[in-house]
Amino acid sequence: MIAADLAIDVKTAALLSTAFAFPYALIQPVLGVTSDFFGKTKLMNICVLVLALTALVCAVATSFSLLVAMRIVAGIVGGGVFPVAMALLGDLVPMNQRQVAIARLLGIALTANVLGAAISGVIGDLFGWRGVFGILGTFSLVVSLLAFWAFRNTTLPPPPPFNRAAVIANFRGIFADPRAKVCFTAVFLEAIFIHGLFPYVAILLLDTGETRASIAGLLIGCFAVGGIVYSVFVPYLVRTVPQRHLMLIGGAFASCSLALIAFHFSWPTQIAIYGAFGLGFYLLHSCIQVHVTDLSQTARGAAASLHSSSFYFGQAIGPVVYGIGFAHGGPEPTILFGAVVILGVGIVCSWLLVRRPA
Repeated sequence: MIAADLAIDVKTAALLSTAFAFPYALIQPVLGVTSDFFGKTKLMNICVLVLALTALVCAVATSFSLLVAMRIVAGIVGGGVFPVAMALLGDLVPMNQRQVAIARLLGIALTANVLGAAISGVIGDLFGWRGVFGILGTFSLVVSLLAFWAFRNTTLPPPPPFNRAAVIANFRGIFADPRAKVCFTAVFLEAIFIHGLFPYVAILLLDTGETRASIAGLLIGCFAVGGIVYSVFVPYLVRTVPQRHLMLIGGAFASCSLALIAFHFSWPTQIAIYGAFGLGFYLLHSCIQVHVTDLSQTARGAAASLHSSSFYFGQAIGPVVYGIGFAHGGPEPTILFGAVVILGVGIVCSWLLVRRPA
């Protein structure tokens, strides 16, 4: 729609996605440090407000260059919302309740992902691409104002004064914990071999004779639904299953599901496969996130941002990795290799991610 309206090539219009994604990944460590010294709720609220304003500008933009500029700004501040929210949970929620809280946060975010994709398509059909940005911007503006009001009485320890030595010390403290390298490497590999596959779902469906793009969207939506199922049952799981076993089970579920995708089952069968895929991923991923919030007591924002940055760099690299693999080895061996890597991630995390004594 944007390409047709602004008389540009579709591939050029697709750069709007890149304009958002790369700044999002690159700026994460800076925003994490900022949240630790400036205040998590204040930073998060300001970022949502700026997101709203950039969307409203996009709704009335008449040039592609202005659209790109606004999406770059949105990508820069977008990283100050979810990762900072995860760090904020680390401040507000005791460790023994944190996995349930993180699962609920994930469940809300996943629900928003599913609903957002569906609703934006409906809005686009009714009001065009400007309507998508206009309604998104208006909704985000309301949310930002409500957030300023809702967090006004939230009691948090006052952030320390900013100094460069403290920043360096915080990052050293994070990486002094041996779990840090395991967490960041694990989510990087998850993003490559799990989320990196999503751009190729429609292409894989062609091998089964399915050409409808809506079916590809349905399968990716089922992945998110698997995460929602996890968020509903996580209180029971945390009480009855040790965390190390949850990581092992999650890695096994995700690995087996990924392997089954390589066999090109019919799309109704793949609905269950992608649901199990999402369930396994979030079983493993949320356990890793709990450890990320425990890497530092004074620099949770920096730890969460490094985690998010690692994940989004992996997500950016993943389609390239799969593209090279599909071109030189074929889809099936490449996907099966990814399944082996994910199983290895689950095994290594269950072995090495053990909470340090208080």
